[in-house]
Amino acid sequence: MNNTRQAGVLMPLASLPSRCGVGDFGKASYEFADILHEMGASIWQILPLNPLGYGNSPYQPYSSFAGDPLYISLEKLWEDGLLDQEPEAFGEDSASIDYQGVRAHKEPYLRRAFTRFVPDENYEEFASQDWVYQYAVFITLKNKNGGVCWLDWEEDDRNWIQEQKGDFPEELEEEIQYQMFLQYTFFCQWMELKSYVNGLGIRVMGDLPFYVGLDSLDVWANAKNFLLDENFRPTYIAGVPPDYFSPTGQRWGNPIYDWDYMKKTDYRFWTERIGYNKALFDIVRIDHFRAFDTFWKIPADCPTAMDGEWVEAPGYEVFDQLLKLYPEIEIVIEDLGMLRPEVGVLRDHYGFKGMKIYQFSLDPKEENNDFPDRENLILYTGTHDNQTIKGWYLGQEEDVQEGVDQILEKKGCREPKIAHRFAEAVMQSVAQLAVITVQDILDLGDEARINTPGTVGSPNWEWRIANLEGLKKEIPVIRKIFVRTDRI
Repeated sequence: MNNTRQAGVLMPLASLPSRCGVGDFGKASYEFADILHEMGASIWQILPLNPLGYGNSPYQPYSSFAGDPLYISLEKLWEDGLLDQEPEAFGEDSASIDYQGVRAHKEPYLRRAFTRFVPDENYEEFASQDWVYQYAVFITLKNKNGGVCWLDWEEDDRNWIQEQKGDFPEELEEEIQYQMFLQYTFFCQWMELKSYVNGLGIRVMGDLPFYVGLDSLDVWANAKNFLLDENFRPTYIAGVPPDYFSPTGQRWGNPIYDWDYMKKTDYRFWTERIGYNKALFDIVRIDHFRAFDTFWKIPADCPTAMDGEWVEAPGYEVFDQLLKLYPEIEIVIEDLGMLRPEVGVLRDHYGFKGMKIYQFSLDPKEENNDFPDRENLILYTGTHDNQTIKGWYLGQEEDVQEGVDQILEKKGCREPKIAHRFAEAVMQSVAQLAVITVQDILDLGDEARINTPGTVGSPNWEWRIANLEGLKKEIPVIRKIFVRTDRI
């Protein structure tokens, strides 16, 4: 493998095929890894695997440490003897994820497996981590209170985290143990899959959101790390001002960090959060990196993100502390958008790879379209937040399409499918890592778009493929592109 020029593929785990309507740690994930290996890819980039929160967004999770039981493979539970019969299929051929339906289908099987589970030393070691029991309590009390945000729980439940004392009734304690079992099962199945992927010479790039959701263990257990009022409600929230995606900005609603308090604790919240992700992934991608330099601070009572201010953050102090604890960690960062020069200085000070989107460089409406000439970079055809290449191309005026065609022709990119021509152009670049999405490998249109920033709910995060046959057919052309551009 040429270690200086690598090719990666972006594919959310949830979008993979399975017999249960959502990608999981089962057979298809291993087959997908085999496909990446045959193509010659050396990086598999995924989205966060944490418990999905509001709008089924992986960027609004209930915890930065816990995994979503959604991804647990029932087939593997059956193979391991924790189920007495092969699970029935659900939504196997669907082109979209029915999250509620999948959870309802999997739940009885997961509870059945729990009754057969016998804890061992490995389980006891995993369960000894503070977050495991805390998260199990969090999700148990959340369910007990009808699924509402922890701010609206019964008072005793809401305040439990402050002292963590007192026994729970037997039925709640049993539920807490069940939730711990789910986290252990998630961890074991994921690490087994990751080991297989690594054995093929492929590294996994995980994804860590900059902010955490208000309705999360992160905030419930660490309230002092956030700007909250006396009732634990945010005084300021996160987002970004008006940009390419939204004329009124994006009002994300996440609570803002109390950086002054964090400094007193040596930024432990951040070092523990990133450190745990280091154990799960080979590369940690940090989303919205620019907020380590300056972040958009919106008063919580503002209905849009238009009213706010840029505030400086102690990025150097955070990363100095992090790298002192984890000197071998490999971090890459998302640094897209209109940024002040200091963001690039912060990035380059630590040698982090930033990102560029090739689609933007050819879009006349996109202002941040300078094409990079630096090697320490990840260049994408597009990401989970972009249109697919085919969808974008077909939506352009004829003169823009002709200009794109001419640029690609000059580069010698002559594959029949437009997304493949884009892929070759990206792979030709000087960027050390070039990444293409599975949608672009399949040359799909906007029906395969994963997320539209600034919008919430269906069809965001619901796209999936029902089988891997189409992807297998594209192995020869993608491998040819990787070879031609010296990425293998």
